[in-house]
Amino acid sequence: MELLFTDAMGQPLWMWLGFLTLVLVLLALDLGVLNRKNHDIGMSQSLLLSAFYISLGLAFGGFIWWELGPEAGMQYLTGFVVEKSLAMDNIFVIAMIFGYFAIPKQYQHRVLVYGILGVVVLRGIMIAAGAAIVQEYHWVLYLFAAFLVFTGIKMLVSSDEAYDVSANPVFKFMSKRFRVTPELHGEKFIVRRTDPLTMKRQTWITPLLLALVMVELADVIFAVDSIPAIFAITTDPYLVFTSNIFAILGLRALYFALASLIHRFVYLKYALSLVLVFIGGKIFVADALGLAKIPPMWSLSITLGILVAGILGSLWSTRHEHKAGLSHDGKPSPAAAAADTSGIV
Repeated sequence: MELLFTDAMGQPLWMWLGFLTLVLVLLALDLGVLNRKNHDIGMSQSLLLSAFYISLGLAFGGFIWWELGPEAGMQYLTGFVVEKSLAMDNIFVIAMIFGYFAIPKQYQHRVLVYGILGVVVLRGIMIAAGAAIVQEYHWVLYLFAAFLVFTGIKMLVSSDEAYDVSANPVFKFMSKRFRVTPELHGEKFIVRRTDPLTMKRQTWITPLLLALVMVELADVIFAVDSIPAIFAITTDPYLVFTSNIFAILGLRALYFALASLIHRFVYLKYALSLVLVFIGGKIFVADALGLAKIPPMWSLSITLGILVAGILGSLWSTRHEHKAGLSHDGKPSPAAAAADTSGIV
């Protein structure tokens, strides 16, 4: 029993084991009970699952508040809100990937679930490495802060640029080096089929596997922004990891709920840009004012205020839309068009 109370990266071992067990149970429930068969996930189911994961993430914040104190609770909630908001921006990229590879909705779930499994492992490695670096070299936080400010400004400038899957160097490499089937083979990632040139049975990868790789790669790029953002909020590895994973666990359900509506959030990227600039800038502002750090309550309130203003402003700006899939300028939305691949094989 004493082993469970030993220190593991700043928190008792039982807290880490308890959280990882909860994550495994949620993934098993998702894979083994709710979605054993491929099917088109409807809006109502998506909204219910999204509400469940968000409620669970907030409830875990209550546990953090009770177990580690109000300041840790505020830091967790701020991290959770920021990560969840950045995940919404990632939904657009995922929709573009599915649209490019013409992945039907009944197979999108399989890609996202395997993608989340990879994300949990990847985030764990990146956060552990980041925590070790920050603990050894505290000045790295200033690099994270400067990077966030730079990224936020860059997002403001390039907010209308579309994601081009075909230009991705990893996609180009895999397309040239591997045999790729021209069509999907159900839910399979790899198949054995006869090469029309050699007439020999060989191993081929399917567009579904390419889509999975692109989704994982998109999360790596997404993590480059999100992990420095959470480290700028708190350097506690437990708070960083738990807020990250809870935000990601509900990404699949959030995707199916919002992919067809993401075109309405026309000001969301601007709001996210300002959040990144604020989170990075507050470290320099705190130093300039002679403060140890900006109070967590202020950080949470300002972050929520920016995001709520961006979302409400977006919905108000697009309130006169009558057709799904139309952007605020009346043209077909790339994200909405990409998400609608239910009839393509």
